[in-house]
Amino acid sequence: MGAHALDRDLDDLDDLAAAARAALVREIDASGVWDADPVWREAFAAVPRHLFVPYYYVGVAGGYERRWGESPDRGARERWLRGAYADTPLATRLRDGELLSSSSQPSLMAQMLVELQVADGDRVLEIGAGTGYNAALLAHRLGDDLVTTVDLEPEITESARQHLAAAGYHPVVVTGDGARGVPERAPFDRIIATCALPSVPRAWVAQCRPGGRILTPLATGLVALNVRDAGHAEGHFLATPAYFVPLRGEHRPEPGPASFEGLPRRAREQDLFRFLLALAGGTLDPREAYALWEREGMPRRERYGITVVGDREWAWLDDPEGPHTWPLP
Repeated sequence: MGAHALDRDLDDLDDLAAAARAALVREIDASGVWDADPVWREAFAAVPRHLFVPYYYVGVAGGYERRWGESPDRGARERWLRGAYADTPLATRLRDGELLSSSSQPSLMAQMLVELQVADGDRVLEIGAGTGYNAALLAHRLGDDLVTTVDLEPEITESARQHLAAAGYHPVVVTGDGARGVPERAPFDRIIATCALPSVPRAWVAQCRPGGRILTPLATGLVALNVRDAGHAEGHFLATPAYFVPLRGEHRPEPGPASFEGLPRRAREQDLFRFLLALAGGTLDPREAYALWEREGMPRRERYGITVVGDREWAWLDDPEGPHTWPLP
C-alpha cells in the first residue's frame, strides 16, 4: 500500500471511529443514564475508547478470538474498531483461559460515574486501572491532577499509562495493592472501584473525606457508601446487577450448584436470590436464605446495604441494626 493510500485508510478509520463513538453516545443517551449529570455525555463523546483497547478478545466456539487494531486486513481492523464502540464489556487480558482484566460495558461505566456524584474540584481514586479508559473519562471531567488510578499488576499500569498518553491524558497511575488505597495521594472526595471485592477495605474509608462517597462492586451488585468519618461509612446497593473481575488476591466464591440442591427452580434461576446468597457469603443456609427471600417478598438489591464501623463490617436487609444482617470479612 502506498503512502497516500495508507493516509486515506487511516483517515477512513478515524472517520469510522468518530461515527461509532457518536453512535455509542446516542445509545447511552437514549437510556436516560446521564439525565442526573449531563456533563458525562461530553466526556464519552470526547474520549476515544479504541485507543484504550488496541486489542481485545471475543468469545468464539472453543475459546477466544483476538481482534487487533493493527491487523494487516482492513476488514479485521474495521471489525476491531466497531467492536471497540459496542456497548459491551471487552476482555483485554487472558492467562491460561482466565480473564484477568477487561474494559467494562460503557453504559455501566456511565451509570457508575453518574452515581459517584462528582463535583468540580473533587479528588478521585479509582481502584483497578484496567485499560485506563475510565481514568481518562474522569480526567476529562476533573483534570489530570485530581485523578489517581491504582492496579497491582505493573504490566497493566504501564499499558494504562501508554493508552492515556496516546489519548492526551496524564492522571496519576500507581502500581500497588488497591485494597490499601493510595495513602500518599489521600484524602479523596470519591473512591470508585472497577473490580469486585468480598468487602469494603477499611483503608478506603480512612482515605476518604467526611461527606465523601465510595462506589464499589460487591456480591454481583454495586454499593454506594456515604462516608461519615475515617471509621464509619454506610449505604445502599443500586438497582443494577454488576459482574466485575475480582481484585487480585481478593476473591469471595459465588454460590455453586450444590447451594441450590433441593430448592425450587425459580430460586436457581433468580438473579436476586443468587445475590442474597452471595451477599450472605455462606453465613446463611440456602434453605434459610430461600425462606427469608420468599417471606420478604423477593427483595430487590436496593433494599440491601453495607455498614462499616471501625473493625466491623456487615451487610443488611432494610435496617443496619437487624434483624437480617450478615458479617463481611
